[in-house]
Amino acid sequence: MILSIFFIAVGLSMDVFAVSISSGIVIKNIKLGGALKIALMFGLFHVIMLMVGWLSGIGFKDYIQELDHLIGFGLLFIIGCKMVYEGLKTEKKKKQSNPANTWVLIILSIATSIDALVVGLSFALLDLLIVTTAIIIGGMVVVLSLAGVYIGNKIGHFFESKIEVAGGIILIGIGLKFLIEHFIYHI
Repeated sequence: MILSIFFIAVGLSMDVFAVSISSGIVIKNIKLGGALKIALMFGLFHVIMLMVGWLSGIGFKDYIQELDHLIGFGLLFIIGCKMVYEGLKTEKKKKQSNPANTWVLIILSIATSIDALVVGLSFALLDLLIVTTAIIIGGMVVVLSLAGVYIGNKIGHFFESKIEVAGGIILIGIGLKFLIEHFIYHI
């Protein structure tokens, strides 16, 4: 299960990684403090949204226990498809705002952590340690955000949309894994 959580963390981090690359492109000569501010804000919001989703899901877990595998698959599949679609869109908004601005960063953090809310909801259906899971996901988000800011600052736009597509494919694959495991263990 830890390996699956790791891959979910990587998948959830891909949109943040892409946004972090964009942030690194926009902010010239980024300092460690600015990069840490971005990374920690993204990580914090992912953990908060994951926990909110999990707490929400606990409330109605008993009502949907028989369909948990389909719901988990469906949610991860939808999020993954959305990420692939967003990554493949050819026309991206070119509006440049300062991602180091606290309000802009909060908006970016909320936008990129909505997926974590939905994944947290599906985690309520699984038997796992949510605090450990949240730490793994939050940590992965922080690490990849930090890396993204510096990569964006050095290399530019080359990776941006490809990373989001890869993250979507990872989430779809994990959803399929949940579905297949359910059918294998319940036959």
